[in-house]
Amino acid sequence: MISRDMEYRLVELLSEKKMTISTAESCTGGLIAGAVINAPGASAVYNEGFITYSNAAKEKYLGVKKETLEKYGAVSKETVVEMAQGCASAAKADVALVSSGIAGPEGGTKEKPVGLVYIGCYVRGNIRTVKNVFSGTRQEVRKQAVEAAIKLAVDMIE
Repeated sequence: MISRDMEYRLVELLSEKKMTISTAESCTGGLIAGAVINAPGASAVYNEGFITYSNAAKEKYLGVKKETLEKYGAVSKETVVEMAQGCASAAKADVALVSSGIAGPEGGTKEKPVGLVYIGCYVRGNIRTVKNVFSGTRQEVRKQAVEAAIKLAVDMIE
């Protein structure tokens, strides 16, 4: 379960620093946005969210380059960096929190196993990515990805 304290802390930090946040999600399918919106005061800091499950959506809404997707795949550090930049730009947000991964139970390969999730966070021009390999059911992988994303954003903003 996502720590309500972390959700609240993220919104509190954003409010204190007069920052806005937007999300772009693939494997988490809106759960990161939902976690942010769980916290009171989110309406003052949350701009908008994108669920860019397909590669076409990543290109169309976030400006991820077709070449990046072809060379590295949707589940890669390179794609998540472009998703974060594109999300912040499209939403005119100070912070962008993004995810792309393989929640399973199918879809994994030896190089990119089920549970592999890249999280990216953009904060006023700085981008940090984290590669995770979670375990459990599809829902458990997605929940762990949300927790990792919220933690990354809090760590970067603090």
